[in-house]
Amino acid sequence: MPGFGMHGPPFGRGRGRGMRGQGRRRRGDVRAAALALLAERPMHGYEMIQELDERTSGVWRPSPGAVYPALQLLEDQGLVTAVEADGKRRYQLTDAGRAEVPEKAPWDDVTSGIDPVQFKLRDAIGDIALAATQVARAGTPDQRAAAAELLAQTHRGLYAILAQEPEPSTGDAS
Repeated sequence: MPGFGMHGPPFGRGRGRGMRGQGRRRRGDVRAAALALLAERPMHGYEMIQELDERTSGVWRPSPGAVYPALQLLEDQGLVTAVEADGKRRYQLTDAGRAEVPEKAPWDDVTSGIDPVQFKLRDAIGDIALAATQVARAGTPDQRAAAAELLAQTHRGLYAILAQEPEPSTGDAS
């Protein structure tokens, strides 16, 4: 990849991309997740996206392009019905849909063995890289110099964190 600067950040931007060598995030079963969420209460598609993002600590946030076709399929299968209310299309389970609700929350499979803090850190790196790229492209010489100094301080600060003695775990070892 060409050097950082005018060619963009070295890390992917957005929830679906990862850093080099990290691979892709796991994809969940949107159909099963929709059924499980609708077993709790009627929702519209964006509510489901927000719920899944929240319940997985940002590890899984399916796109509208995945959620709405799944909801349409569930509706076609007679497992959900859509009701217009306040300009929003809320979905609710039918009796047949209630019988299809998975026993285990599908988002648990997506987050199994994953440290959500790792994903937040990865997203933060992408955000910083994007901001640094914008300063490099559009900033004045003084702004670029200030950004370079801030990044140098951040670099040193990150290594200072690694140099600290780790605190003992407060988890219960029993």
